[in-house]
Amino acid sequence: MPIANLPSGANPKKRLLIDRPQVATAFDQLYSGNDSLSQTYRQGRMAREAIMKDLDQEMTMANNGAPLPDGFSRDASRLAQLMVRDSRIELGFMALGGWDTHANQGSTQGTLAQNLGKLGKGLATLAQGLGNVYQNTTIVVMSEFGRTVRQNNNGGTDHGHGNVVWVLGGNVKGGKVYGEWPGLSPSQWYEKRDLAIATDFRDVISTLLQHHLHLNTSQLNQILPNYTPTQKIVLL
Repeated sequence: MPIANLPSGANPKKRLLIDRPQVATAFDQLYSGNDSLSQTYRQGRMAREAIMKDLDQEMTMANNGAPLPDGFSRDASRLAQLMVRDSRIELGFMALGGWDTHANQGSTQGTLAQNLGKLGKGLATLAQGLGNVYQNTTIVVMSEFGRTVRQNNNGGTDHGHGNVVWVLGGNVKGGKVYGEWPGLSPSQWYEKRDLAIATDFRDVISTLLQHHLHLNTSQLNQILPNYTPTQKIVLL
């Protein structure tokens, strides 16, 4: 599928290598055929040009207020504005790092707590910025980067096993924990150190693909091959 990539941070219009005339010309010549890959490349180029045009309009129409100080909130606000303005943008992906807290993790004022605060603030900004579009939007927060249940000798937590998936949106039946919850007692830990995995993340993703994006079984099998549901999670 055609996609457009934007750098995060204060300068989303920073030119990429593909924007250099010589590089762009070379790739345009390389993918000038009628095969599916060439067509996808050209559609992706068109998608990027459309996004850059939207950003130009955003900068022109921006008010005099200062941007939000938090980087993730700023990116979330920009994505919300783009999705509200351009209905062709159906999917958006954002990445946030800084979760590798092996040492000096801190408690309620530490590094992990601060990062979670930034994540929460950005999600709130995204929901608010979407306005009425939020009612038809589903936001998924997930990571393979879990933390151990018990703190190590360096005041941090090492790489864990199980993790959490957050789902929010206008039609999400929120306010509860879905799936099995074995608890945090040592007898329930995976390999005596980690949170055990009780829910296959594909059970969550497949529910959203079916009931939010309305994909059929054949389409679902293309996205999640060799997948067999383990439990029914009614999120919507």
